[in-house]
This record gives sequence, structure tokens and C-alpha cells, in this order.
Amino acid sequence: MRLFQGLFGRKGVTSASNNHLSAIETPEKDEWELLPGYIPVESDDPTLVSLIATAIATGDRPNSQFKVKKIWQRNPELLTVSLIATSIASIDKPDRQLVVKSVYRKKNEMLGE
Repeated sequence: MRLFQGLFGRKGVTSASNNHLSAIETPEKDEWELLPGYIPVESDDPTLVSLIATAIATGDRPNSQFKVKKIWQRNPELLTVSLIATSIASIDKPDRQLVVKSVYRKKNEMLGE
């Protein structure tokens, strides 16, 4: 264990400075919230979505029955931010594929405000 600390450990960092850094980072994390990947569907027309989903799920078994309990859709705000971020990031290297794993926003701020 000590061998790995010698090879990969940070030199010259004391525990007092680590406590100071963590105290600075904590308030910043509280200001941000994670955007969910999926949100519940608005109650405009869940019947059509349920019908399409069950038709696809039944496939070759027309005698089967399905009960749709929840319907979720992709978060449009997350899709917009992901598209903009990957477009900007791919300017230098357009051949690369980028994956957005999570998107955060500042609390009490909404898209378009």
C-alpha cells in the first residue's frame, strides 16, 4: 500500500489543505442540480403513446395483454443542452464521437428565462 502512495500519491499536500479545498467545493455543489434524462409525459395525449407502445411490444403475439403504468419522455432541455455542447466541442475534431453522461444546471434557473 505504501508503495502505491509513494508512486501515485501527491507530494507536499497536507490534510489541512485538503480540508480547505473540500470546504470551498461544498457550496458550489449545492448550487447545481442534475437534469433528469427522462421526465413524465404531459397529459396531452397519453392514450396514443400507450397504444403505440403496446402495439410495438405485442409484436407477433396479438393475444397478449399489456398494462401501461407510466409513460416517460426524453427531457427536451437535456437534449438541447447536449446538442449545443457536443456541437461546440466537435468543432476542433469533427471525427470524434462525444457522449454526454450528465448535465447540471444552476438551481432556480430555467431554460429560456
